[in-house]
Amino acid sequence: MRENSDLALETDPRRIVEKLRLPGTDIERIVSSQRENVEALTHANQIATDTFQAIARRQAEIMQELFESARQSMRSLSETNAPGDRAIKQTELANAAFEAALLNMRQLAEMVAKANSDAFDVINRRVAASLDELKNMVSQSSAPTNVGRESLVDFLSRLPFGEIEIERSESFGRDIEL
Repeated sequence: MRENSDLALETDPRRIVEKLRLPGTDIERIVSSQRENVEALTHANQIATDTFQAIARRQAEIMQELFESARQSMRSLSETNAPGDRAIKQTELANAAFEAALLNMRQLAEMVAKANSDAFDVINRRVAASLDELKNMVSQSSAPTNVGRESLVDFLSRLPFGEIEIERSESFGRDIEL
């Protein structure tokens, strides 16, 4: 445990695996898998960033449309002199503004929903691929299929989380099937 006390500060996955001395571990496959995980997260973040920028642009367009609409509404109202016509015109303008606001909110919500769906799909595909990779690694591993209590305790004692108290129980002594 003492030799691995700085393991939590280690950033190179190869060195971490070497320090933990995991039997039958293909370090290159693990590193490659983690690289693909980071790429998937980067892609999902790029989708979110692009969507945020698109939403900001759309909101700016909405504001321009709103100001133009307000200018036209004021002109239209100033040209209407009869009180009854003015009330009808105000109602029509309010109704048009409300419908435009609903349309704009719907567009923004659809943009967010599409981005969420696209980002989720990227992450979901990567999780599925990671699980397949893990299954393949376990099935192709040269390590024994039964990990006994002693090797598990030895593995846990090499983790960089300080002293770990392992509670003894009858079920803990059984072999773990991989």
